[in-house]
Amino acid sequence: MSLPSWLRVAAPIAVGVLLLAAWTLYVEFGDAPRMLPGPAAIGSELVLRWGIIWDDMVITATNALIGLTVGAVLAVLLAGLAASFRPIDGMLAPLIAALAVIPIVAITPILNTMFGASSQFGRQAVATIAAFIPVFVNVLRGLRQTKPVHRDLMRASAASGAQTFRVLTLPTALPYLMTGLRIASSLAVIAALVAEYFGGPADGIGTSIATYAKSGRAALAWAYVFGGILIGLVFFLVTSLLERLVTRHAPD
Repeated sequence: MSLPSWLRVAAPIAVGVLLLAAWTLYVEFGDAPRMLPGPAAIGSELVLRWGIIWDDMVITATNALIGLTVGAVLAVLLAGLAASFRPIDGMLAPLIAALAVIPIVAITPILNTMFGASSQFGRQAVATIAAFIPVFVNVLRGLRQTKPVHRDLMRASAASGAQTFRVLTLPTALPYLMTGLRIASSLAVIAALVAEYFGGPADGIGTSIATYAKSGRAALAWAYVFGGILIGLVFFLVTSLLERLVTRHAPD
């Protein structure tokens, strides 16, 4: 039995209000840490400093978007080659496995130092690596989902390779691509934000969180955390909407 539409909206709102109330009571009457301000203090800083927070949000979001776009394009191209040519698949497999286990905190300082303190390229490269893996894995899986009987039917119809790809392979792989993009969007934002903790230009959400937390301005640091959450939500919602639109018209 499905829940009424109003309840699906009201339930998370109620949970959020209860969490905020519990948070406020804990800060006011409990033994809260010094670096945990109340929601009201965080909201006040968010409104008061929205201009500078927005500027840093744009920096982080731009790095994440560039990383997501470049990573997705490279992943689709290499997945297409891997699905078409077994030798390439064999050569790429160990490289993909190596990229998948690279820790962000280890590679970021190297890239930031390599490309200089004034360049955003190191951060964008980290976001690219984070986005590349899920898109590549999902697209490669999607390209291999076409059934032999369908391929035989296309060959019996004298369809060319391009026609087979456009009519059969691509529609089958699209839902997998969109799933990979949805996963990669969140990873790109996280990677771009974390990369800002380890050198590079003195801007972005991550840099500001670290700066204000060290200086004891906890409410402003948490306001920047909220800004990072907003970026992640926007990326996730946009890619989820695209996935829903694509899968609605995808073949069974």
